[in-house]
Amino acid sequence: MGLLLSIATIATAQKFGYCNSSALLTQLPEVKAADSDLKDFQAQLTKKGQEMQKALQTKAQALQLKQERGEIAPKDFEVQAARLKEEEENLGKYEQDVYQKLSEKREQLFKPLLDKVNEAMKSVAAEQKLSMVFDSGSQILLYADESLDVTKLVKAKLGIAN
Repeated sequence: MGLLLSIATIATAQKFGYCNSSALLTQLPEVKAADSDLKDFQAQLTKKGQEMQKALQTKAQALQLKQERGEIAPKDFEVQAARLKEEEENLGKYEQDVYQKLSEKREQLFKPLLDKVNEAMKSVAAEQKLSMVFDSGSQILLYADESLDVTKLVKAKLGIAN
């Protein structure tokens, strides 16, 4: 009976909270500015890629026209076609770089904002003496008191080394 009473007391002593982090983030003015910066950056990268693609198409059409008119020797055609193939590969690499650069820029712009929100959440949780804060928008745990982490105990139970 005493064991049940102490478990019930521990369970009722813990306080939980929730927050819709998605809605919160959309309300931050810094997020709107970061979104705008990211869109501008993406537009710059896209424009450069489109210019590269257009230049490649123009060169390919000119080379094709020279071949059709018989204005280029077969050997020279092969050399120039190989150069165009190389430019096409470079364009493909550029497109991959664009995705990486966008990802890096997104991280650079949004990480400080997410850190700011997380710090505010931790502060509120500490002030309100909350053990856990759940995200009502995505159902992701936003904050948990480190003393509630049972990962090491579960690992030991499973025989997994720490």
